[in-house]
Amino acid sequence: MKPSGIITLTTDFGESDPYVAMMKGVILSINPDAKIIDISHQIPARSIQEGGLIIKESYTYFPSGTVHVGVVDPGVGGKRKPIAVLEDNHFFVGPDNGLFSTIIETQRHTDVIHLKETKYWMPNISPTFHGRDIFAPVAAHLSLGVNPFLMGEKIDNSTALAYPLPWKNNSDLVGEVIRVDHFGNLITNITREHLSPFLASKALIITVGSLTLKKICTTYNDVPEGQPLALIGSSDALEIAINMGNAQNDLCEKCKIGTKVIVRRHSANIEL
Repeated sequence: MKPSGIITLTTDFGESDPYVAMMKGVILSINPDAKIIDISHQIPARSIQEGGLIIKESYTYFPSGTVHVGVVDPGVGGKRKPIAVLEDNHFFVGPDNGLFSTIIETQRHTDVIHLKETKYWMPNISPTFHGRDIFAPVAAHLSLGVNPFLMGEKIDNSTALAYPLPWKNNSDLVGEVIRVDHFGNLITNITREHLSPFLASKALIITVGSLTLKKICTTYNDVPEGQPLALIGSSDALEIAINMGNAQNDLCEKCKIGTKVIVRRHSANIEL
């Protein structure tokens, strides 16, 4: 795989501290021509699941050979391994804590390398900042074309994270909110594919918290301003929103990550 020279960064560091800038400085010191793209640094602190979802949702829009660095690493300095994941067209660098597990599980071919070769790291390693001292320099070397198999040894078992999947309860489809975006839209784990048996039904009902919706819209403007709606968003997942509003704040007190979302139709026999 020929490197593209692009490195993406996804972290839970926020933007008020210098941590992201330090990582960029390390990368540019090794590869001054690297193109660094920030995917997000607003991942909720220690939320491995959300970090993994953001990376999975984003990475396919980048050119082949892009290196994706993910640092949501509450176990930094502990027993978890630093790894590089090689997918057919992309590299991923970060902790082996489940951050890349959906990518590993959904791709037909991936190699996982336990990063051990310290010559591709910074000279001095802080036990609390592997993002700067291990992951950033490894990413920079990958972006220059260094063979990833020189950086460590291939491993067969990486840490898996149990991402929630929708399930069937009689004729109901039960999912949950897995992410809340910047606009307060509630993004669920129910995909267009999961919904396909329901979409032709005129008796479709979606329930989240105390809210009941009776159709799936195409755009936010399909309902009047201030009204709630359900639609299939750009990530191909069902989301609950308010036109020109914030669904998390305005729909119900308990609408948050983990809130159950139920889809049903009358006289249905739904198979996932």
